Amino acid sequence: MKIVAVEPIGISPEKAQEIKLELAAMGHDFVFFPDRREDAENLRNRMRDAEVVVISNIPLKEEVLSACPKLKHIALAFTGKDHIDGAYCAAHGITIRNAAGYATRAVGELAVGLMLDVFRRITALDAEIRYGGVRGAFLGRELYGKTAGIVGTGAIGTYTAKLLQAFGCKVIAWNRSEHDEVKSMGIPYLPLDDLLRQSDIISLHVPLTPETHHLISAEKLALCKPTAILVNTARGNVVDMDALAVALREGCLAGAGLDVYEKEPPLPENHPLLHAPNVVMAPHVGYATREAFDSRIDIVFSYLKDYLKEAVNA
Repeated sequence: MKIVAVEPIGISPEKAQEIKLELAAMGHDFVFFPDRREDAENLRNRMRDAEVVVISNIPLKEEVLSACPKLKHIALAFTGKDHIDGAYCAAHGITIRNAAGYATRAVGELAVGLMLDVFRRITALDAEIRYGGVRGAFLGRELYGKTAGIVGTGAIGTYTAKLLQAFGCKVIAWNRSEHDEVKSMGIPYLPLDDLLRQSDIISLHVPLTPETHHLISAEKLALCKPTAILVNTARGNVVDMDALAVALREGCLAGAGLDVYEKEPPLPENHPLLHAPNVVMAPHVGYATREAFDSRIDIVFSYLKDYLKEAVNA
């Protein structure tokens, strides 16, 4: 089979050559592109003859997929799959396998980092001190003793809950189904509205589905304490960004830490959250650590080799 890595996904040229030789020994051709191009024309050119594609979070829509008649499988070096046209793939027999679990610790740690930054204004104070500023009357807030609401208790949400318990937070949770591991940690499940009313910290960890699109709406934000903060390391469209900006400007919410948006950065100059108060914004880097990328490579190519063996034996 012809296998095309349409972007580097953290693989060094030396590692790519090692993978190429290993796959060649299995009778497969591996093509590796060391740069990232997201435009449809480049993607079509790179993928046109591929039977298997390796890709991370670059969107793959019908306009690209329809130009790849040989494509049978997408090895996804990412956790979420909402950037892939799943309906087209299902209709054309293209299977998708994601690399779930590679960035659990990385994303959980960033979520807590954003909470600390919002509470202690680390980024803002760094800028202040560089321009001759002083503490003045600034007082931060501690994680200890706060009620943290975890919205979505998959692997990342559960790991984040463990970190917050270590900081001395009282953790509560909401999920479509209750998980025994979470309950064994002494974490109660509550209806979402009750969680929002009680939480000092709201941390989002749900996938983007039709049911979770704008799960955190203007109506839901109105339930929150004015002293609460919202952290989103899940998917941007889980939150109504316009409503969040209004809540922050009007003092209905004390702050927000964001790593995800409606689209991948760069954000438009008129994005409402760029001018909202007490917002810490990262350019979608929750998954991007050296350790996570190394784990991702191992997971993706382990799954890929399993797929190739199954395909040969089919």
